[in-house]
Amino acid sequence: MKQGTRMWDVLKDSARRSIVDLMQDADRADAFSVEADGLLFDYSKTTMDAAARDALLQIARRKAVEARRDAMMSGQKINETEARAVLHTALRNLSGGAIEVDGADVMPDVRATLARMEMFANDVRSGAFQGHGGASADVSNIGIGGSHLGPEMGTLALAPYHDGPRCHFVSNVDGADIADTLKGLDPTRTLVIVASKTFTTIETITNAETARAWMAKAVTHPGDQFAALSTAEDKTAAFGISPDRVFGFEAWVGGRYSMWGPIGLSLMIAIGPERFTAFLRGGEAMDVHFRSAPLLNNMPMMRALTGLWHSHVCGFGTRAVLPYDQRLSRLAAYFQQLEMESNGKGVTMDGTPVTEGSGPIVWGEPGTNGQHAFYQLIHQGTRVIPCEFMVAARGHEPDLAHHHALLVANCLAQSEALMRGRSLQEARALMEDAGFEGPELDRQAAHRVFTGNRPSTTLLYDQLTPYVLGQIVALYEHRVFVEGVILGINSFDQWGVELGKVLAKDMERILSKDAPMEDKDPSTRQLVTFVQRNTSET
Repeated sequence: MKQGTRMWDVLKDSARRSIVDLMQDADRADAFSVEADGLLFDYSKTTMDAAARDALLQIARRKAVEARRDAMMSGQKINETEARAVLHTALRNLSGGAIEVDGADVMPDVRATLARMEMFANDVRSGAFQGHGGASADVSNIGIGGSHLGPEMGTLALAPYHDGPRCHFVSNVDGADIADTLKGLDPTRTLVIVASKTFTTIETITNAETARAWMAKAVTHPGDQFAALSTAEDKTAAFGISPDRVFGFEAWVGGRYSMWGPIGLSLMIAIGPERFTAFLRGGEAMDVHFRSAPLLNNMPMMRALTGLWHSHVCGFGTRAVLPYDQRLSRLAAYFQQLEMESNGKGVTMDGTPVTEGSGPIVWGEPGTNGQHAFYQLIHQGTRVIPCEFMVAARGHEPDLAHHHALLVANCLAQSEALMRGRSLQEARALMEDAGFEGPELDRQAAHRVFTGNRPSTTLLYDQLTPYVLGQIVALYEHRVFVEGVILGINSFDQWGVELGKVLAKDMERILSKDAPMEDKDPSTRQLVTFVQRNTSET
């Protein structure tokens, strides 16, 4: 670790470069990009040079990223705090061979579950599966976290491929979420999918019980219109869900990595099993690339090293995910959970404090909307925010091709503007042309200066298809993995979500006056008293 720390420090000394100056090398764009299976990742608009990149690659080798990658994909228990394998890649292992965990090949069960999902999805889509009032017109997926964000993001992203029932998503325990979602739906023609591995997640089960009560007003046996994505068959049976509509997945699939399997059932119903398979094949293709490509030409590796360059060398504490695609409106939230729940840790794998810093804050919105919101801070604010642009060369609306051309133009222009900026001399010339002079010329010019030298990367692809979405999601999964390995973090547990859950159970009893609150701090007692007072008045 000490050697690694010295390496970071050396890199920090060499991080202050001009991107514009680096671009004077005619070969830079080609040298600082990776192309794989129709994707182009360009990281040339950063301050990283060849020497810095070589040093980063040395760190990756010294941290044994390749060995750790192979251990993960072969079923070894790299989630050491929970003694579990990490095998979301097995869910998309359509062309590969056996993968063993504890001496048993997991692939027969993976393929059997996928076949059951396909059969059920086809039955729902064709009307062979019917509710009390006929074929399902709507599907409501109830989950939270990884069992919600993945299928919701994917279903929105692949809207051009929808030819099944309408899909809706509920996650928040706030009653407004379930109420607004069920409003207008026909309870006799709605399929409810409850996604909870243990079938005990309080937010999910509370919403599921509310949906069952809503359906029971119109349906004699509401459980007949429920399916479950869970391993707790005793609890799903008690809820009234038949075993043939329960789809389980193993402990070696983490929630935020789970949309490739049963958690993706709503997406499969929306776009059909064949297109869902294309989504899996896109993820599998990225797995093959990640496992076989040399480090310098390995897209997840260079995506990760660029991220570490910005967060741990340049000291930028945040990154913006900026897809220029309205249908990827939930992608930033999905990657936010993927990265911040995975690498937002304060201790390393061996339990010692993280000295290098954990993962950065991840956020973002689709372009061009963001340009009229937070891009002001990105361009002229005092904090540098690395931007991760992505855009398709082609849209799905040929009659609106001029819209897409404008979209792409904006995406590419933003990265150029961040790099180039605008000097005071250029700003003065503009203001002189506008008729300003004297002190007012200086004042107006100062407001139009852009410091530039602000880094960005761009991911290009032909069109957002199921296959391409699979590639992109797997790319970011592996990027998070690489960063976690280099930082010495276990990216596959999430103990940070536990404490709040434990305290919430006690707080619920306090709010209902079933438990005392004398041991609470003065602030909490004040807040509880306010809620109790206002609740009692309604």
